[in-house]
Amino acid sequence: MLTDYTIVVARRGINDEGKGKKHALHRLISEAQTEYVHLMDDDVVPPPTMPDTDADMVILPLRMESENEHPNLIERLQTAEYAAIQSLTILTAKKGHAVMCSGANLLVRRERWLESYPDLHPETASGDDMFLLESFKRRGLVIAVAESPVYEATVRPLPSLRALLRQRMRWAGKAPVYRDRDIRLCGMIVVAANLLQLLCPPVLLLKFPFEYLLIRQREKQYQRKGSSLLVVLLLELLYPFYMLVCLSGGIIARNGQKESPSF
Repeated sequence: MLTDYTIVVARRGINDEGKGKKHALHRLISEAQTEYVHLMDDDVVPPPTMPDTDADMVILPLRMESENEHPNLIERLQTAEYAAIQSLTILTAKKGHAVMCSGANLLVRRERWLESYPDLHPETASGDDMFLLESFKRRGLVIAVAESPVYEATVRPLPSLRALLRQRMRWAGKAPVYRDRDIRLCGMIVVAANLLQLLCPPVLLLKFPFEYLLIRQREKQYQRKGSSLLVVLLLELLYPFYMLVCLSGGIIARNGQKESPSF
């Protein structure tokens, strides 16, 4: 069990007087006196402990769970999608080709984070975690993954479809900046599979079993209540349209930021 670490919380709205979240994180991490920092968001339920490690980065598990006793459909769809994302995150990291990580629950060697700071694209509002992953992979640093539920943090689903789309558009807007081969290949496969489903709906018959098994495998491994077959099927039916809205909205928003004059 690791004890020499500092918790660094990226609180909502943190920007160091307009200099941005990444500048604020740099200040907080620079002030830490420990070998490792545990990066977290302020709206997550933290894990009880950290793994003992000598890696430069440890990708820690996350799960999404509603605070409502009876989650609504939007929350249930988010939970199923998040389980699939987490399965893919852990699977690719174990294979040595990590394509995702989350600053909501991430253990990083402090000095390595500071060395990677110039790679975090300060001109882009978010994405410090994914740009950090790209930097670590490019530099050949050691990236590990911890699978045990004792290292798992809990995130909450967003309260509305509007909030969900805004978040996903922000994520999608960063896609053109990524340069890592694994990340770009994974993104192209996801986009191609969903576009193919739009053009040829029977493709769903091939996609659905894979996605359902991916979600159920994670939920079973962590002994969570499983997403229903109907919810996953609905997610699969809607996902191509959802993906196109997020991609187009994210790219438009990013181009708008580039064209906005600065004073």
